Amino acid sequence: MGFNMRAYLPLGGVIAALLILSGASTTLALQQGFSATLLLLILIILLLVAHLFSLFKRQQKQAEMVIRALANGDSTLGLGQHHPMRQQFDEVKSHMQSARFNAEQQAQFLQALLIHVDLAVLVCDNEGAVIESNPAVSKLLGKSVKQLTDLGAIGELILTTERNLRTTCSWQHGEQQDTLSVQLSIATIQGKTRRVVSLQSIHDQLQHKEQQAYKRLTKVLTHEIANSITPLSSLANTCTALLPNELCFSDVEDKQDLQLALNTLASRTQHLGEFITRFRQISSLPKANLTPVQLGDLLERIITLFQQQAQAQHTTLALEIQSPQLVLLDSSQIEQVLINLVKNALEVLAQQYKNHNTHCAAEPAKPASITLTLGQNSAQQVYIDVADTGPGIAEHVVDMIFVPFFTTKQQGSGIGLSLSRQIMLNHGGDLVYLAKAQGACFRCVFG
Repeated sequence: MGFNMRAYLPLGGVIAALLILSGASTTLALQQGFSATLLLLILIILLLVAHLFSLFKRQQKQAEMVIRALANGDSTLGLGQHHPMRQQFDEVKSHMQSARFNAEQQAQFLQALLIHVDLAVLVCDNEGAVIESNPAVSKLLGKSVKQLTDLGAIGELILTTERNLRTTCSWQHGEQQDTLSVQLSIATIQGKTRRVVSLQSIHDQLQHKEQQAYKRLTKVLTHEIANSITPLSSLANTCTALLPNELCFSDVEDKQDLQLALNTLASRTQHLGEFITRFRQISSLPKANLTPVQLGDLLERIITLFQQQAQAQHTTLALEIQSPQLVLLDSSQIEQVLINLVKNALEVLAQQYKNHNTHCAAEPAKPASITLTLGQNSAQQVYIDVADTGPGIAEHVVDMIFVPFFTTKQQGSGIGLSLSRQIMLNHGGDLVYLAKAQGACFRCVFG
């Protein structure tokens, strides 16, 4: 209270002086009328009134400066030690500093959470400029994003939608292909429209579901077909063995036809049984026995294995190792994948060479080659490319090449690529087809 009294003393002194001088001037005017003394008193009163207004103005200006400084986060300005509002000012200052500190802590927590969360999050304004994003965005998409236009069709969808949205979209950056789950929330933050976008890869989940469906289908088919094939094959062989040589027919050809029919039935059921046995490998693939393996050495063994066959059909086998890689894998299973891919490429090139000799014997055949490349992609994943100079795969069948039973070969079983992909998926990677200007390229990606 003492501080407040001292703060009010100048103001009280001015008011008291005004009252005294006003009374004195009134008495003097009544007794003597207008005089020099009365004029002097009036001038002094006017000066005191002006001084009073200046005191009010100075106090108001000081309060405005302090409040503006607090609003801007500047706590260095303050009221005087004896100011009547000093205590209230200190309380407001303390509350604002506490609120600002809590807000900064919360912002730092949210920032740390965004950095460490695997979910890719983007915050954009209504014009498509990215205001905030976390490192998971560039990791998922393979590039940094400054504008929604950098996301192509996905960005256009996010920018033109006027309501919350959840959908799936295909994404491709260079050779990186993915399927993304896109979730959009539109909110008004501090009076401005903000678009909060979360992106998540569901490529692995879709592949897992697909492979599980294939496995269930395979188990049902192999069980039902095998149950039917076994007695058919047995009956055909039994009938063939029981058919006596002296059995008489009205026509000799009837006996030959019966013999041929039984032999054909036995042969086809045997082949079908072998096919089902191979197809069953997809659903009963043993767990990968992971050991550290130098991929360069493994590829050299594959080259050696097919070198003689390649030379016999005028095909060049090449190996490119961009950087030696030590990877945990099941050597026998990965060798089987590479053998399947190289064998397919050799068969395609052999057929191409045969067709050329048949239709264009006068023209020299184009050089045929198969290149095995070991390298790393932009996501730091190790990969092996098996690329050939053949005709490639027709665009309308690309989506079907990994489906079990599907094949474009006359004598194919449709098992090789499906089994190879299953092996790569079990290794935490993938087997993908890359479209090239010439030829086909299969990439084995290791997780």
